[in-house]
Amino acid sequence: MKRTIVAGHICLDMIPAIDHALDMQPGRLYEVGAATVSTGGAVSNTGIALHILGVPTSLAGKIGDDMFGHAVLDLVKSRDPAMADGMIVEPNAVTSYSVVINIPGIDRTFLHCPGANHTFSSADIQPANFQDAALFHFGYPPLMQRTYTDGGHELTDIFQRVKAAGITTSLDMTMPDPGGPSGEADWKAILTMALPHVDIFMPSADEILYMLDREKFGQGDDLKGDDVSRLGEQLLSLGAAVAGVTLGARGLYLRTAGEDRLKTMGAAMPANIANWANRELWIPVYHVDQLVGATGAGDATFAGFLAALLRNMDIETAGSMANAVGACNVQAADALGGIQPWDATTALVNNGWERAALNVGSPGWQQTDTGVWRGPHDTSKHA
Repeated sequence: MKRTIVAGHICLDMIPAIDHALDMQPGRLYEVGAATVSTGGAVSNTGIALHILGVPTSLAGKIGDDMFGHAVLDLVKSRDPAMADGMIVEPNAVTSYSVVINIPGIDRTFLHCPGANHTFSSADIQPANFQDAALFHFGYPPLMQRTYTDGGHELTDIFQRVKAAGITTSLDMTMPDPGGPSGEADWKAILTMALPHVDIFMPSADEILYMLDREKFGQGDDLKGDDVSRLGEQLLSLGAAVAGVTLGARGLYLRTAGEDRLKTMGAAMPANIANWANRELWIPVYHVDQLVGATGAGDATFAGFLAALLRNMDIETAGSMANAVGACNVQAADALGGIQPWDATTALVNNGWERAALNVGSPGWQQTDTGVWRGPHDTSKHA
């Protein structure tokens, strides 16, 4: 199995158990249940999910030399001591943490301290140490100040150097803080510089709307087929080889470039280029009886997609496995408690796991016998 490096943002998550509605009025005390304490951020959520899915994974994140930092290391080592070998301890910084407020029936609210993540730079990435790695995944630059200040040159430099080493590159985002420095960054300019060196880019709908189409920000849950097609086309034009948009309960949209671009993807490029080239797919989610929490759902979906790619799956299977891992994720309060090993997840899919209904809302889309929708730009001869 090909090895993956997962780098970028890591934190400690504290998720109080909340089983009833709260109006969060100032000056009030609200009694809650026991807290789930776990690692969070892309390094943990995607990296450890890949590990659970059977992909050899090394983590490269930055923490402080403090109580929270020691807790992060202990939690990582409890999964596999070797995964912590690439972690960087910054003595002069505090460890990042989040308090996740997960009120039933309401989307999550995060209280987040970026901490040591703000000091992460291209100097913390050493491609020479990744010689046996096929894929490099980097997550959450909006929570890592040095990667988006100065026009995003640090982020671009990270991907340029890793890409030059022949390693397939992958980038994940999180929502910038509209009221903070990350919300004021010129994300379109940053992506214009970085994406030519990024092979796989799968932001959420509202994340990419905030970055590229601010007037439509907040409409991510309501996008139609024509809307996601335009976003997919824009991401390919900026340089990505495989572009995805996660749409929560409405599934995963995928758009891919032609064979020539896919052949430049490096060590983890698809085994069947013809199957992956020039595709446009919208994959519905799998039905879940009880949604416990969506913390890390996008990260889990990304991990499922990468795990399928590294196993040389076709693109339809990769998209379906992405959604299957995401569906497992939302059945636990934390980002990792619901993730199951690859064989167990595959068995759920193969045993007839029902997909949720999806209304694409635009003409030119066709649903296949497997439940996957093919878009008007899906021109693969192997479709």
